[in-house]
Formats: sequence, structure tokens, C-alpha cells
Amino acid sequence: MNKQVPFMTLLWLAGLSMLGFLATDMYLPAFEAMRIDLATSPANIGLTLSIFLLGMACGQLVYGPLSDRIGRKPALLIGLSLYLVATVVCIFANNIYLLLGARLVQALGACSAAVIWQAVVIDRYEGKLGQKVFATIMPLVALSPALAPLVGSHLLTLYDWRSIFVVLFALGVGFVAFTLREKESLSKPTQDTKIIDKLVSDYQQVFKSKKFIGNMLIFAGCSAAFFAYLTGSPFVMSAMGYTEADIGLSYIPQTIAFVVGGYACRHALNKLKDHSILPWLLKLFVISVVVIFLISWRTDVTNIWVILGPFCFLAAANGAIYPLVVNRALEDFKSCSATAAGLLNFLQMMVCFVASAVVSAFAASGLIAVTTVMLSTCAVVIIGFGLVWHANRQAQTLAAA
Repeated sequence: MNKQVPFMTLLWLAGLSMLGFLATDMYLPAFEAMRIDLATSPANIGLTLSIFLLGMACGQLVYGPLSDRIGRKPALLIGLSLYLVATVVCIFANNIYLLLGARLVQALGACSAAVIWQAVVIDRYEGKLGQKVFATIMPLVALSPALAPLVGSHLLTLYDWRSIFVVLFALGVGFVAFTLREKESLSKPTQDTKIIDKLVSDYQQVFKSKKFIGNMLIFAGCSAAFFAYLTGSPFVMSAMGYTEADIGLSYIPQTIAFVVGGYACRHALNKLKDHSILPWLLKLFVISVVVIFLISWRTDVTNIWVILGPFCFLAAANGAIYPLVVNRALEDFKSCSATAAGLLNFLQMMVCFVASAVVSAFAASGLIAVTTVMLSTCAVVIIGFGLVWHANRQAQTLAAA
């Protein structure tokens, strides 16, 4: 295990952690420009985000076991190569169907970075040093959804929407160069010829856990509400008369709220237990979603701040909820933590994909479609909390016995 982290390695890990978010968010302000240039519908443009989420979800199941089998560097280079090829196709796409296919492959490549950078940290750094690496990088991951649209809107003012994918391609080339100079972090790749049997056994163990399923549903429902807004907000704001720059700037308040929520939760855990904090956070989430829905249903919204205000409370709740439920979902699977984490991320992103796809399909309905989908995610969260509560009661009963 290493005793210190070189700056260039830290920069490499931080970049890998942000790649998926950059590819997701940088082009959001360009939705309307892309729709006009490709002569397609808002629903089809929104689907480019939905299908990216689908690719990110499916890839989560592949790169963890693959990197255990062949090593971190080879698996990452395979993923980055897919990403680069697909990004080139995005740059030159002349119709929406080619763009949709390229976005799917782009996501299948980008998710390699999201999975493998965490494995590299675990491989190389132990104890408090590893914790410091995560603590340094995680805030950058949270900030990227705000910074990426700003960069995208700036590129739109100078060039056109294709320039955004040129920048994403250049970032991919840089990450390949960084990866080539780094040493392999996995000391002994897995050579078990029965790896499929091991995966099936691990998945059966995970799916039997009400605690895992419940926390996963909370994680997925809260995330889906966020992505439903992310998919529909560019069209909603364009219809209100906002510019691409305005759309990019609108993502800053919610990102700040998310970061504040995360740090507030960490402070609260010094005094309170997580099972006493979570119900209040979920109440804040549900109330925020209901308020947003009622505003869109009962009023004629012409100013995005009417929606963005309560959405910031939702974002703060999510920032505090995520670390609680993810930790709880995975803590019982130390023998197969990577597999459980990949499955957790897959299921979470599949729910996000469905929410995003529904918003895309009804994009013509505007804000009410976005907020209706957001409201439906509350049912997922409530079901998840019910399973968590039942699992806790069972654990308490067993402990008493």
C-alpha cells in the first residue's frame, strides 16, 4: 500500500470520477440547439440523456468483475476506447438515431471510469489515507453537475453544440494518457474459472436482503426525481424564454444545496444515529416534491425560481440521504462488496433511466410531466423505507432473542 498520493495521480482519479457526469451534464444547455439542427422532437433529444443513463447502468455490472479478472488498467483502457469512438460519432452525427446509438456506446465506455477509480483507491491506499482521497474527490463529483452545464453554455456562445463533444473527446484522450502512465494497482487478478457461479451466488445473497432492497429503492427513488428534473428542465426553461447561459447557471444553486446537505449530514452523525436522521430527511424529500408538483399543477409558472427554490431543498435532502442509504445497503456484504455496489448502482440507474425516459416521452407536456414523474418517485421511496423499517424490526427481534 502507498503512503502518499502523487498530485498527478490524484488529478487522474478526480477526472475519472467526473467523466460520467461531464458527459451527462455538459450538453444539457444545447438541447434546443440540437433539436433544431437535427430536425427532431424534444422527446428524442431528451432520450439522448435517458439512453446514456441506461448505458451507465448496464456497464456497472461489467467493469467490476472484468477489472478483477484482467486488471484495472486494461479494463479502463477498453472502456475509454469505447468512449472515444462513440464521442467521435456524436461529433459527426447527422441524425438523431445515430446520435442515440453513439450516446449508448459512449455511456458503456464512460462508466468504466466511474467503477474503476474507486477500485484503484481501495487497491493502493488504506486506512485514513484512503478516506482522505475519497474526501478530496467526492466534492468534485458533486460540483461537476453545476460546472459542466456552465462550460457547455459557454461553448455554445462561441461555437455550436458539436464543440461540446469535441471537448469531451479531448478529455477522454487526456484520461487515456494519464492511464498509460499509471501503474497497475491490482496485485493479483482473479483467475477463478467459475466466476459466473460466484456472481450468481453473490447476487442471490444480495437479493435476499430486505435491507439492501429497501435502501436501494430509497437511493433510486431520490435519484430518479433528480434526473427527471434534469431531463425536462432545459425544455421547460427554454419555453419560459431563458437562454442557454441561464440554463447552465440554474444548476449552480441545486448543486450547492446538495453539497451543503452532505456536509450537514456528516456533522449530524457526530451527535445522532443514522436511523433517527433518515426519516426526517425523507420527509423533507417528499414535502419538497409535493410542493413542486402542486405549484406546477395549480399555477402558471413563468419563473424557474418558483420551482428551483423547493428543488434546492430536495437536493439538500438527497445530499444527506445518499451516504446513509448507500452505506446501509452495502455494509452486510463485505465478502462481495464490489459486486453488491455494482448491483446497487445498476438498479439505481435503471430506475433513473425509466424516470428520464418517461419525461422525454411526454416532453411536450412541459413542467407538469416533469413534476408528475417526480411525484411518482415518492412511492418508490416510501416502499423502500417500509422495507428498511421491517428489516430493522427483524434485526431488533433477533438481537433481543
